[in-house]
Amino acid sequence: MDIHEILQRLPHRYPILLVDRVVELVKGERIRAIKNVSINEPFFLGHFPHRPVMPGVLILEALAQAATLLALRSMDMVLDDKSVVYFAGIDGARFKRPVEPGDQLILEVALGRAKAGIYKFAAKALVGDQVAAEAELMCTMRRIEA
Repeated sequence: MDIHEILQRLPHRYPILLVDRVVELVKGERIRAIKNVSINEPFFLGHFPHRPVMPGVLILEALAQAATLLALRSMDMVLDDKSVVYFAGIDGARFKRPVEPGDQLILEVALGRAKAGIYKFAAKALVGDQVAAEAELMCTMRRIEA
């Protein structure tokens, strides 16, 4: 899945779109995606000027976006302007190494279960073969009422 299909499926746009490419996707099972981390990212201006580090919450957001792509592709669904995906929970988040400019963040997400409109995922972000962050993510899709 290239950036054009990602843009069709996710509502996020710069500067919050955090998935550059999907390299593997098995419907209903797992996704492997990439976020190329550049010094030009706007958050590096303040986090931190003397030692730029990608904020942990944005690593989790990148994982959540990959999870959303997995869920949408698994259901053969594209979000419209009346639908939104929300975080329902983040459990067991751990940060194991900093993510710095020049790193390529590998986003690995596996669907654990889907029940009553809540999707549960095991998510891991890696730089090379080192785990940078991991968490269990839960999300739900809702229709926006006018």
